[in-house]
Amino acid sequence: MKFLTILFLKFLLLSNFVMAETIPTKSKILKKASYCFKDPQAQVCKELVSEIEKLQLVVFDQNRFKCQSSLLGLQTEIIGAYFFNNFSNERISLMIPYVVKNC
Repeated sequence: MKFLTILFLKFLLLSNFVMAETIPTKSKILKKASYCFKDPQAQVCKELVSEIEKLQLVVFDQNRFKCQSSLLGLQTEIIGAYFFNNFSNERISLMIPYVVKNC
């Protein structure tokens, strides 16, 4: 029985270690977003979309819906700028103050 308990604890600790993810900070996201409105086709912008998604899930769990909505708006503008070359990059810079204010 003691062996099974130890085995279970090792499995639990190792699985949590493997599954742990890094949640990006607001300042990292804002820094990358500022770069993206200069060059929306950069690889950083593609990665930023998934980082914003992770942060959205965290703030949703905290019932911070204004922050989540602001992040969603920023994410939408980055996706639009990435996929549509004629998209106005000024819209990304307009979303940054909302993220700062609400998050």
